[in-house]
Amino acid sequence: MPTGRYSKTILPLLIIGGTTAIISGGIAILYSVQRNLIYTPNYPEGSRKHVPKPSEYGIPYTPVILTTQDNVKIRIYVCKRHTDDEASSRPTVLVFHGNGGNMGHRLPIAERFFKDFKCNVVMVSYRGYGRSEGTPTENGLCLDAKAVLEYIRQDEILRYTKLIVYGQALGGAVAIDLIAKNEAKIDILILENTFLNIPKILPKIFPNFNFLCSEIWPSEQNIKKIKTIPILFLSGKKDEIIPQYHMKTLFELARTSSGKEWIEFSDGSHLDTVLQSNYFQYVGQFLQKHIIGWKVW
Repeated sequence: MPTGRYSKTILPLLIIGGTTAIISGGIAILYSVQRNLIYTPNYPEGSRKHVPKPSEYGIPYTPVILTTQDNVKIRIYVCKRHTDDEASSRPTVLVFHGNGGNMGHRLPIAERFFKDFKCNVVMVSYRGYGRSEGTPTENGLCLDAKAVLEYIRQDEILRYTKLIVYGQALGGAVAIDLIAKNEAKIDILILENTFLNIPKILPKIFPNFNFLCSEIWPSEQNIKKIKTIPILFLSGKKDEIIPQYHMKTLFELARTSSGKEWIEFSDGSHLDTVLQSNYFQYVGQFLQKHIIGWKVW
């Protein structure tokens, strides 16, 4: 084939192919940047290496490594009551943390559930967080949550207990997704300062990264799929990261037959709502109301 004719034939293909590769590469970089903004497992510094242990809070525990459906090894803490009889008769709380740090940073919360409410507690560091393997993505975290739920429902003691799922911020989206797909295996949902979806929250935090979202977390759609279990909404009015209308809209969208409850903390910001006065009193009252025959205190 003559060189000139060959050039005319192949050059447009090379240009198109090269342009496609550049665009694809650019989108991949954009997605990577977005994920690094949404998931911050390295903050605070040292969070990938140092994970506080329940024993530091006087809580007995077993460290467990789970292998997810896509073969990623994640780490969880399993904190059971002191005897098998007690553990089997008390509820279990599954804690999903926010987008920063690791499960060890939420041990003050676990301490309240374990010591004050006498619950079993299970905590997880998502993939890419703490000492867990992998890289955080929306689909990946959903698989992590599924693996922890399966562990609880297969454990010879915990499988018979009432299961409470507690999610803060990003953890709320993880919790809503898990329950939308597995409601029959869960008894109560507690949400604190979580969002409608990522595309609606990203412009608030990073105005230049609100397009071509790779991570969606469609909680405003998923919460409509929760039909029967009771839901407690704990909202900080001064949340500077996730505007309160996100929580208010989720509350309005929830249509569960077992009821929902709204608790607002007038001085609560994104990180300190859990520290507000009477926070755990409200939680305890809600649990006592919805777990028949169970006394919190």
